[in-house]
Amino acid sequence: MLFAVRSAAALHRLLDLLPVFEGDERVRCRFTLVPGSEFDTDALAAVESSGARCLPWHRALASRHDLILTASPKGDLGSLRGHQVLLPHGAGFNKALPDEGSAALPSGLDPAFLLTDGRPTAALHALAHPAQIERLADQCPAATDRAMVAGDPTLDRVLVSRDRRDTFRAALGTGGRRLVVLSSTWGPESLLARRPELPALLASCLPHDAFQLALIVHPNEYSRTGRMDLARRLRPALDAGMVLAGPYEQWAALLVAADTVVTDHGSVALYAAALDRHLVAACDGRGELVPDSPMARLLAAVPRLDLADPETAPALLDPPTDAPVGTRRFAEAAFALPGESLDTLRPELYKLLGLVPPPYPVQPRPLPVPPAAPPAPSAFAVRARVDGREVGIDRLPTWTDLPFHHRAAEYGRAGTRQLESAALLYRRVGAPSPAWHQEYRTAADWTAAMLAEYPGCRTAGIVLSPTVCLLRRRGGEPFTVRIEPHRDGGRVRLTDPAAVLSAVHAWAGSETGGGPEHRPPTELICRIGGTPYRARLEPAADSDLQQPI
Repeated sequence: MLFAVRSAAALHRLLDLLPVFEGDERVRCRFTLVPGSEFDTDALAAVESSGARCLPWHRALASRHDLILTASPKGDLGSLRGHQVLLPHGAGFNKALPDEGSAALPSGLDPAFLLTDGRPTAALHALAHPAQIERLADQCPAATDRAMVAGDPTLDRVLVSRDRRDTFRAALGTGGRRLVVLSSTWGPESLLARRPELPALLASCLPHDAFQLALIVHPNEYSRTGRMDLARRLRPALDAGMVLAGPYEQWAALLVAADTVVTDHGSVALYAAALDRHLVAACDGRGELVPDSPMARLLAAVPRLDLADPETAPALLDPPTDAPVGTRRFAEAAFALPGESLDTLRPELYKLLGLVPPPYPVQPRPLPVPPAAPPAPSAFAVRARVDGREVGIDRLPTWTDLPFHHRAAEYGRAGTRQLESAALLYRRVGAPSPAWHQEYRTAADWTAAMLAEYPGCRTAGIVLSPTVCLLRRRGGEPFTVRIEPHRDGGRVRLTDPAAVLSAVHAWAGSETGGGPEHRPPTELICRIGGTPYRARLEPAADSDLQQPI
């Protein structure tokens, strides 16, 4: 059995089909790279990283194969010998590329790619929805007799992973924040091509403790740009905490974890709609978007992202709470047989192989847990609202254009300039060194040293645990801050204690805070990311003062 791969995106589609053949020692899988794609370098790398055995193209042409599987009709597939099966590549026929084949037709409907010498190249053309067969009949009737509705194996992996949402969010460190996922397809009409400033702009105006930002990039864009240069372009947003999804599986895990998806006309939007996610359109695809397609109807119905005033971004991206989101109906026009794709395809593929399927059931693989998100940013511009003993805190990147109250920087991670410009310096207690020879400061000594070493520093704090901090104001005595987790129904929510330190710093320097002469105990309500946390300021416990740092 030969998997004919033209791009990394096509390979990923084929890998989602592998459970059909798992456990069957009668089947041998080989992969080959179909020449002619500008994205073939990353396709070969993706095949090698999957651990698959790859045949050179000339050897693939020289052999006859019992079954040939492909997820793209492009390339010289007609020269391969064996029954070919064409599988879904994306969420239907929503995009037409004017530089390829027939300018007005998506490649999935274009006879230029579906026929060889006037006859269908594929022995089986698997489609995801009955409407797609109707469209195929209009544009390439010769291929219709070999078409069948088989659902979408990639969608089934997404759907079977829905109950992993909490696990995915825990791995990403999302907590109680709203996860906003940007999705960019490839080409001149993609989100990153049309609005390259958007990741950094959203990072600059979405409070870190209320929102987590992530980005899905089409594998073709990874291939065209290269990982290093892509990371360079996105560096401001990445340094502000944005998660960049890997091109295989991680993008789908992010959709399961997401609250809101900001999208262009790429297929990811319809996979997000299948999960009924809140969708916001960043751009409309212009000439590439096929009119009256499921994608066109979806983008016409969802709100548009207008950031003329960055202060409005949180409200634009918050999912509605008073009504169902209602995007699933657009996905229902693109995907049929949800959860049944592998069961539908298995007998057809084994029929072409001339074999009886194994007796055990087949099921889609749940998505793996995504890698942990990068550490939180090491410095912030902090906006503060003090109302008596209630303090609201929004932490933004240091380079934001929005007005802010103070800068906060984490000692040991932030750069020298950030430390020197910060009114609040803080650090976190790490794991003890395994070495016998050690040197350390106590927490009391460290806070005093920071205030002496950095003239601009007004407050020095240490995060001793997720709920306990030690804090010293300039001219005052150290005190302990105890943070009470927020309870909402059956869930307990913790916040970053460094955000609470910013709240205490802002309150202590306000007219109601009493300045450095204030003596605890005092109780504050710290509203972090919109969630209230009760913080109690107490005289510093001796055990906290003597904590090794």
